Amino acid sequence: MEPAGAPPPSCAPAREAEEPPGSPALPAERPQDGEPAGKAREEAAAERSRGHGPVGRAARGRGRRGPEERGARAGRRPRVTVDSSKAKTSLEALKISLRQLRWREFPFGRRLPCDIYWHGVSFHDNYIFSGQVNKFPGMTEMVRKVTLSRAVRTMQDLFPTEYNFYPRSWILPEEFPLFVTEVRVMKESDPSWKPTFIVKPDGGCQGDGIYLIKDPSDVRLAGSLQSRPAVVQEYICKPLLVDKLKFDIRLYVLLKSLEPLEIYIAKDGLSRFCTEPYQEPTLKNLHQVFMHLTNYSLNIHSGNFIHSDNANTGSKRTFSSILCRLSSRGADVKKVWSDIISLVIKTIIALTPELKVYYQSDIPAGKPGPTCFQILGFDILLMKNLKPMLLEVNANPSMRIEHEQELSPGVFENVPSPVDEEVKVAVIRDTLRLVDPQKKKRKDTQSQTSEHVSETREDLLDAGPAGGLEYDTSKNAEAGLPSLCLKQVFPKYAKQFNYLRLVDRVAALFIRFLGVKGTTKLGPTGFRTFIRNCKLSNSNFSMASVDILYIDITRRWNSMGIDHKESGMCLQAFVEAFFFLAQKKYKSLPLHEQVASLIDFCEYHLAALDEKRPLCGRGIVERRSAVVPCPTDGLEVTPAVHAPLLNRMAAAGKFAGCRSHRYPGAVSPGAGRD
Repeated sequence: MEPAGAPPPSCAPAREAEEPPGSPALPAERPQDGEPAGKAREEAAAERSRGHGPVGRAARGRGRRGPEERGARAGRRPRVTVDSSKAKTSLEALKISLRQLRWREFPFGRRLPCDIYWHGVSFHDNYIFSGQVNKFPGMTEMVRKVTLSRAVRTMQDLFPTEYNFYPRSWILPEEFPLFVTEVRVMKESDPSWKPTFIVKPDGGCQGDGIYLIKDPSDVRLAGSLQSRPAVVQEYICKPLLVDKLKFDIRLYVLLKSLEPLEIYIAKDGLSRFCTEPYQEPTLKNLHQVFMHLTNYSLNIHSGNFIHSDNANTGSKRTFSSILCRLSSRGADVKKVWSDIISLVIKTIIALTPELKVYYQSDIPAGKPGPTCFQILGFDILLMKNLKPMLLEVNANPSMRIEHEQELSPGVFENVPSPVDEEVKVAVIRDTLRLVDPQKKKRKDTQSQTSEHVSETREDLLDAGPAGGLEYDTSKNAEAGLPSLCLKQVFPKYAKQFNYLRLVDRVAALFIRFLGVKGTTKLGPTGFRTFIRNCKLSNSNFSMASVDILYIDITRRWNSMGIDHKESGMCLQAFVEAFFFLAQKKYKSLPLHEQVASLIDFCEYHLAALDEKRPLCGRGIVERRSAVVPCPTDGLEVTPAVHAPLLNRMAAAGKFAGCRSHRYPGAVSPGAGRD
């Protein structure tokens, strides 16, 4: 399996962020203050439509418009409106993008709804009931270091080989004894193993609080660790070096939709360099952050940091320049891209189950709310063998396109950064192009106009040739813009990765039994209903055992301080309980096959239950009609009404036969082993 990579077409860095030729800057528009001018134009148009003045009379004299004019009017459309009042550090790049797109910005907000809301930090920056917002609810929580590690480790339990791009991790303080034990055992089994570990505070950013250790006893357990959990990971000691310097890659990923899942990856990113030549960690150099940590916010304070306007040099470069350099050395750049694409898709597959729980909580089905999209920052390290390793995911990657330059002691000035602008403006602009709310309206209008024009052409055929008349019913609003810098990778490669989405299906079961809209935790009644409806209890696993399982797992997860706002079982606890039930029911299979079998078993029984409910309701009506005579309009109940259920049963039989062929010894959905 190797999705096609997307290496740059040439070694020359793409100038994605440049102003397209021939697109003059739009006049500055005052938000809200600019409304009266628009109103005056509307009133003038209304006067003309009523026929006051020669313009109105001339318009009346022209009669009905021809198809060409109607097509031209269809091509004109209101400009997309964007509320940028919460944009914060991404504001300048957003402004440039909006000018290139000729969209209308409201930097101070607007009383009327906007098409798009651009938030700087969180989905909850503002209350929004329509349009689109550039944040998903729960994303900030999901990509925190502890939560990300838990999500990836769940997938590592199911698919260890597919998720070997994430370093071995332990969560502190709860897993500190496990960390000490596992390190001791590994050292005893391999005396030559001399590991280094990196400790990262949960929720930390810009390198804050990160430090390296050589032994578990060096972990700083006092004080802050109790109130601020952390993740400790194996440090990658053999990274790829360029100019003897360690570097990482900031790659921008657009999550355009959760359901259906839609992912885009930017064709270019940023490479952030350390500012001291790299050496493998020793007790003497562990504390040299400019050698080991690639964070831009740390290295910018080094005296060796180089600001460069050239994408191929300096302490911050484009990723495409690194790929060109690797390609010139004979490296397989296409495989590097393929591995990065695989890493990104697998990581988002690990994150989406819990994101869906947050989403249904903040935007319940049937209630008004915005649709969401989000740009994520993936921090990736290339090892010496060119294997990409995931360091972390940022919900709010910096979109600043300038940097601070010290003019004199204590006096700083913001200076444009061409490398940042080249990459970041293109990402924001093309994200907006992909979520353009006018696209669907434009397509619908064009299809209607095209139908009308084709009918008119048929009517004019008898009148002779049209003299080369062409009907241009669409206006290319993106003329002059560069090609999209974002490449779709999902659902494009869905067939290659859908088998990994087991936890997604478990989350769908969890959400089904939540009961109360807007909650994120499952109560004991909901858990019992899940067990009962899926036929998971029997003489060997009574409902009393179900209650004990619920209490034990829920109490342990709540003691970790996951979320005390609500009581009940969180998704991670439900997944653990589900894995336990799968292992109990299908003892002879690998874990991922156990989980897949139990999911199929549950979905089969729930589908059968869903088929029975309308039939039972119909039977009640028929029994009542037998007691109280009423006209039935010739309605007769025949075996045909049971056909859907019979078809479902037949399909289940086929499924059981298929699984017994794939997994010898597996049981059919109707005959689980306990």
